[in-house]
Amino acid sequence: MRGYLVMNFNELKKIVDENDVRRVDLRVTDMPGRWQQFTIPVERLTEDLFDEGQGFDGSSLRGFQEIHESDMLLIPDMESARIEPISEIGTLVITCSVKDPITGEEYGRDPRTIAKKAEAYMKETGIADTANFGPELEFFLFDDVRFEQSQQTAFYYIDSIEAHWNSGRDEAPNLGYKIPGKEGYAPVAPFDTLRDVRWEMHEALHSVGIPTEVSHHEVATAGQGEIATKYNSLVKKADEFQWYKYIVRNVAKDNGMVATFMPKPIFNDNGTGMHTHQSLWKDGKPLFFNGDNYGGLSDTARHYIGGLLKHAPAVLAFAAPSTNSYKRLVPGFEAPVNLVYSARNRSAVIRISTYDKSPASKRIEFRAPDPTCNPYLAFSAMLLAGLDGVQNKIEPPDPVDENIYELPDAEAAKLAKVPGSLSESLHALENDNDFLTASGVFTSEYIQDYLDMKNQEINELSMRPTPYEYELYFDA
Repeated sequence: MRGYLVMNFNELKKIVDENDVRRVDLRVTDMPGRWQQFTIPVERLTEDLFDEGQGFDGSSLRGFQEIHESDMLLIPDMESARIEPISEIGTLVITCSVKDPITGEEYGRDPRTIAKKAEAYMKETGIADTANFGPELEFFLFDDVRFEQSQQTAFYYIDSIEAHWNSGRDEAPNLGYKIPGKEGYAPVAPFDTLRDVRWEMHEALHSVGIPTEVSHHEVATAGQGEIATKYNSLVKKADEFQWYKYIVRNVAKDNGMVATFMPKPIFNDNGTGMHTHQSLWKDGKPLFFNGDNYGGLSDTARHYIGGLLKHAPAVLAFAAPSTNSYKRLVPGFEAPVNLVYSARNRSAVIRISTYDKSPASKRIEFRAPDPTCNPYLAFSAMLLAGLDGVQNKIEPPDPVDENIYELPDAEAAKLAKVPGSLSESLHALENDNDFLTASGVFTSEYIQDYLDMKNQEINELSMRPTPYEYELYFDA
């Protein structure tokens, strides 16, 4: 595995020379969560660069500066340096944070800086010194994607060789190895056509220091998959999240396919989630384990759950941040829509894994997030919600060990639910953000700007007729 832990510039230069590096990509994450890059020739990779930074136009990245104060600095994180596994040109990739060139301070609107502040605040509380996150990013690999939105037309078209809707297609010949909807979990070849592609992704992930644990086809038809990776601390895992999406997309493209992390690209089938495992540690010891309690959870873990459940509607404004997210969060598709916790029970929004009995493996799994999120913001919001629970000893509702989807309607109606739309999540964030701002990790101004950006997305969508509206109303 070729992931590097670079401690000094001489070590970095040795890696550059050994890998015939010709260019350096400086990458930064904008407010919506997209990776952006600025490329410099390798000759400009000097020790001073890590202190002085690389200038860029902060007004051209969403959620950053206004045009009249646009000059900003990228500050490369030497420890994040990795050799690009996709390009044939020797390329070094370095993840950056952002600094204000006038004040010399870390930029408070930079998502990575916010995540660093969340980690620092956690340490200041004395509760823990490490928060580990293990997101499970699912995705679809399609063979064909087309979409358009204009005044004249609105449509999307997707296709996959293994999709069940192609069972009757003339493929000269059609061999019949198609995966029915909701029956795609972990089949072998020839039904699973993507094992080799996922392995290419696995090898690329390993090359940048991201260990994988298991790879398999997911539940939906039409190329849904998952490659589970090992947990890491908050900022490092968010960095790895960006690498994960980058690698999946580029390996797919190299194989004549396209990857999407959209939560619900296919009607009437399972969507794409990002079940997020998390735990707190201090002095090298896990804080979530107590074998005598329900689910093997410590009081700290239970209160963490209490805080996460209490603030979940607001957290989901960051962790399920698209209108499409809420087309996934509906009953009937294994979607975690109930704000309760349980051991083993995947119908609860928080599941306690019981695979491994060791104290080090005790963690909680928050199942509502999806991979359209900005990982720096989403992980930070989850952590701050959990810490608020620990600080204030927030007790969660009693655990539910039944299949919630099969509860009688009257009983199910008593359980709190996740928001039913992005608008509801944004409204929750607007009214419940003290747990984010009291620590100074998020500012009220930043939250308002985030709300404005997301409300604009909703407004733009609300003005556009959809194909299904034509089906419903054209002849009205």
